[in-house]
Amino acid sequence: MGSMPDWGTLPRMLRDQAERHPGDVVVADPTGPRLTPAGLRAYAAGVARGLMALGVEPGDRVALWGVNSPYWVGHAFGIWDAGAVLVPLSPRFKGIEAAQLLAKTGAKVLVTGAGPAPAPLPGPLPELRHVVTPDGPGLAALGARVPARAAEERALAVRPDDLCEIMSTSGTTGTPKGVMIDHSQVLRGYWDWSEIVTLDEHDRYPVIAPFSHGFGLNAGLVACVLRRATMIPVPVFTPDALMSLISEERATVLAGPPTLFHRLLDELDRDPGRSWDVSSLRVAICGAAAVPAAMITRLVERVGLERMINAYGLMEGTVVSMTRAGDPIDVIANTTGRPVPGIEVKIVDDDGKEVAPGERGEILQRGYGVMRGYWGEPERTAEVVDGDGWLHTGDVGVLDEAGNLAIVDRKKDLYIVNGFNVSPAEVESLLLREGSLAQAAVVGVPDPSSGESGLAYVVPRPGAAADPEALLAWARANMSGYKVPRRIVVLDALPTNANGKVDKVALRQHQA
Repeated sequence: MGSMPDWGTLPRMLRDQAERHPGDVVVADPTGPRLTPAGLRAYAAGVARGLMALGVEPGDRVALWGVNSPYWVGHAFGIWDAGAVLVPLSPRFKGIEAAQLLAKTGAKVLVTGAGPAPAPLPGPLPELRHVVTPDGPGLAALGARVPARAAEERALAVRPDDLCEIMSTSGTTGTPKGVMIDHSQVLRGYWDWSEIVTLDEHDRYPVIAPFSHGFGLNAGLVACVLRRATMIPVPVFTPDALMSLISEERATVLAGPPTLFHRLLDELDRDPGRSWDVSSLRVAICGAAAVPAAMITRLVERVGLERMINAYGLMEGTVVSMTRAGDPIDVIANTTGRPVPGIEVKIVDDDGKEVAPGERGEILQRGYGVMRGYWGEPERTAEVVDGDGWLHTGDVGVLDEAGNLAIVDRKKDLYIVNGFNVSPAEVESLLLREGSLAQAAVVGVPDPSSGESGLAYVVPRPGAAADPEALLAWARANMSGYKVPRRIVVLDALPTNANGKVDKVALRQHQA
């Protein structure tokens, strides 16, 4: 595997790319601007000067809220140039959700970008000093009074162990946690990821996952600048636009859940007479517990795909394992490959003892990719990272004799909708804000279009009536779309187990 240049930080990486390859295109918006490394460096410097003019100091948190766009890319690198910590907010967030993360991280500045108008932020946010909007004067104009040399010194003063991002992640409690990742972790993790993917300057890579998501930000935005691949930011992905996205943009790399690739094949089968040209695709990346072998075979035969890569990672551990070139189809279909360089994986039983190959247990991970911790929550950090540095992932897996890791279950009470982790506790907490409910319990159930979806069981407050359609309408207005339950069922009481806790096994059986 090729060694990464001694960049150390994202600002130094960008400067090196701008000096060595100033004219390569790293951002190509189909309807807007294109950015080269040199152009991106200049853009980021202007943003950094504006943030410094607003009083942003090294280590301050700056939130970025908008859809994928060149604006988002330039502002992300500007935040890093200013020595600040990026706090991405999902463009799917409603006001309640955004305010929770802003309050948790103590963000000093909120930058809003292209996309739907951000929802009003409820409640006091005393640490939020400034909100920068696209239709305002802009950070570059605000920074005109800050000397360029001061901004350059600020960027070069960033250290490898400085935090570069705090990523929101769902948990088993009702409040999302903030995962702290530093510059060195992102650079090494996604240099190695890109090496295994074989991403390079000849690739065109539509980034469908939101930049606010760990994959979209690090395996999309950062990886493309690292390897000088052309990223095509996709503001809002619609399945109907998939074929034109690939054929018109001559995409060579595509990443997404299995449903994305099923859709591609379905479109080719549905209208064989239409001249969809998807022959440019050479690599597909799919992070899933299982990828149907028949789908891989069809992609190779029908599309001419060179490689399908399966991978496993989590926000707290960055990249954990990936399949490699030359792996047989059954390994790609049924495992997420072997640990990436610098990462150790072991499987343990309920007593913490390592189990033999082929036996199930919790996946533990150790190495450079393990997060620095949860922002402001050392106790919760200690619950998942033990004294020997092992991250307890909460996922259940099996290692085979060759070291390939198969994901077989989730110990954590989470489900996944179109690639997004959803915490039932968070959805329950949001539903209870509506006002008519005494209790809410959410479970994940299989869904043919999204992989899984939420099913909510609710009990109304005494004297109140709960209308499922009205509750769903409220949910759509107040939470991200992927968190909105597919269905809401009203019950007189929730089933409980012997310990008095809500019996979610019984609820799953109820829906079946």
